[in-house]
Amino acid sequence: MPQPATLTATDDRFERMMSRLRSPGFTEALVLPALGIALFLLAWQFAANRIDTSLGQFPGPVQVWEQMGNLAQEHQRERDKAEAFYERQEARNAKKLAANPDATIKWRDYTGKDTFVDQIGTSLLTVAAGFIIASAIAVPLGILCGLSGRAYKAMNPIIQIFKPVSPLAWLPLVTMVVSATYTGDDLFFEKSFLNSAITVALCCLWPTLINTTVGVAGIDRDLVDVSRVMALSPAVHVRKIVVPAALPMVFTGLRLSLATGWMVLIAAEMLAQNPGLGKFVWDEFQNGSSNSLGRIMVAVVTIGAIGFALDRLMLLVQRRASWDKSAVLR
Repeated sequence: MPQPATLTATDDRFERMMSRLRSPGFTEALVLPALGIALFLLAWQFAANRIDTSLGQFPGPVQVWEQMGNLAQEHQRERDKAEAFYERQEARNAKKLAANPDATIKWRDYTGKDTFVDQIGTSLLTVAAGFIIASAIAVPLGILCGLSGRAYKAMNPIIQIFKPVSPLAWLPLVTMVVSATYTGDDLFFEKSFLNSAITVALCCLWPTLINTTVGVAGIDRDLVDVSRVMALSPAVHVRKIVVPAALPMVFTGLRLSLATGWMVLIAAEMLAQNPGLGKFVWDEFQNGSSNSLGRIMVAVVTIGAIGFALDRLMLLVQRRASWDKSAVLR
């Protein structure tokens, strides 16, 4: 008796799924990373059980997971307070207008403390602003230096002098300049945001600039000869020949710059006490409670996870933008 078509299709799908699970690619993609993470967590717990500090035992994975839940609950409680505040304000203003339609009402913003989730959002916005500023400067300048030997010779001393400068050296200068030049009663951006964003931009400018210069200067000479034979204008040459050929090196620089900017931002927030994850870490360190170490470890894990996610995001953008879809990107 023939089997039903639906049953046969189900069996085929099951066989294909089992074949994928048994394939070497599945082992390399999922099993090996899971094994590495499991071994790391075991080593972490083993070491944490043997480290005692002035604030108690060093937190292991279980304690960090508990603190993650506590921080999520704190965020929800703060959001509930904000919602209740705006509801009371709306009811109060409605009652005032009902008694006197010409009455002047006031709307105030909720001024509760920033939660851990809020600090994450602030840091992400800040690093995005600094990275965009740096990329907008570094990519065109790198193309210019890669195309022109004279421009490179003029810029190279500046690059080599400022490339190794620490963000801790830039931050006081940026803070003073912003305080002196960015003044007024109704400022669009907070000064703390500009201080951190500009510091990030100054520090993550150089990897993109250097890699773009190298990528443009190393373009295959055959491509340059083809452009000359076709008498392409400088703008078309850059758009059709230079940028596609140098794209892998450009994205390498962008990925390095984003990672650098993320590290720089945390240090800048800790030093200047600007809102963000860095300030959260420093506040918890100064707090000195029994939960501080666990909450700091939550921030450390979060910083690392966000850094990994940002790198994967840049890799995804590179895959979309690259003309060579068969290239191996890691």
